[in-house]
Amino acid sequence: MRRCKRTLVAAALAAGMITGTAGWASGNAQQPVTGAPPGAAEWRADRSLGRALPDPERARPADIAAFFRTIGAGERDRLARRHPLIVGNLDGAPAALRYRANALAVRGTPFARLAEPGRRILAFDPRGRGQVAQVYGDLERARRVAVIVPGADIDAGTFDRRNNRRGTLAGMAESLRAATGDRTAVIAWAGYTTPVGIGPDAAGGTLAEAGAVRLARFTRGLTATGKAAPALFCHSYGSVVCGLAAKKADASEIVALGSPGMRADSAADLGTSARVWAARHPSDWISKVPNVELLGLGHGNDPADPAFGARRVPTGGAGGHTGYFAPGSESLRVFAAIAAGDAK
Repeated sequence: MRRCKRTLVAAALAAGMITGTAGWASGNAQQPVTGAPPGAAEWRADRSLGRALPDPERARPADIAAFFRTIGAGERDRLARRHPLIVGNLDGAPAALRYRANALAVRGTPFARLAEPGRRILAFDPRGRGQVAQVYGDLERARRVAVIVPGADIDAGTFDRRNNRRGTLAGMAESLRAATGDRTAVIAWAGYTTPVGIGPDAAGGTLAEAGAVRLARFTRGLTATGKAAPALFCHSYGSVVCGLAAKKADASEIVALGSPGMRADSAADLGTSARVWAARHPSDWISKVPNVELLGLGHGNDPADPAFGARRVPTGGAGGHTGYFAPGSESLRVFAAIAAGDAK
């Protein structure tokens, strides 16, 4: 009975403590964004090529990639201009075409700054708080690809905010790319509805489950276009997303950093052929989150615990919950080796 009470107390604490990047502010319930973006009905009705276009929800990324190989550059561009939100989010479509489509899609939205010169927006969805994936580096020429999956309070409006740049998703992507000597294309993937602050969303798995579906499809879209399976860097609540996506995602490496748990008992239970790594700095407040999963709350075992079976990443020079990509830190050095395919 005493042990049961301790577990229940731990679960209650988990409900009030698990979060991502924003600290200890009060949370708000979020509805996950799912399905194809606006314009799907018009896309499905389009017969301008004399045939049905691949369904944006049901077609496999490999089939979408094959479709675009059968049409010419002019036809591709016309589809992008006619259906920018759909083409910009089609996993399996050529990256350059998605960039052009998304530059059109963001116009007239609150996120118009995403059309600034030099931006490479690989995905954009204006629904909810906005979702976006921005590429840092040359995705089409890079030999290796890394995807950073963020924790709470990250969306199209906050992923590259100017204050605390190092702690933002964009700052992490920039730091990782630089640490690889610009050899690796790094994608800042704010492609799911994240929790806001502290609350049941952060302690529960609903948002992570929806995000896992989107992440798995996104990675399959990368490999469908000929890219190597990416390395996934999964921060805080983002590691819950990665844990749930692991079985279906195309990934060469999965790195959980500052993780509250991955909804798995061990690395082997993730069901992936990818190598699994974990990093946690002693000063990271996430260590105070109870590693339990009960009645849908909490995210289970600590990936940084040796018993979990993940490869440990040293964290000297990091510090706090968002300092794992700090220049000069041991964690960034190892992350760069993982992203570049050089880690042993």
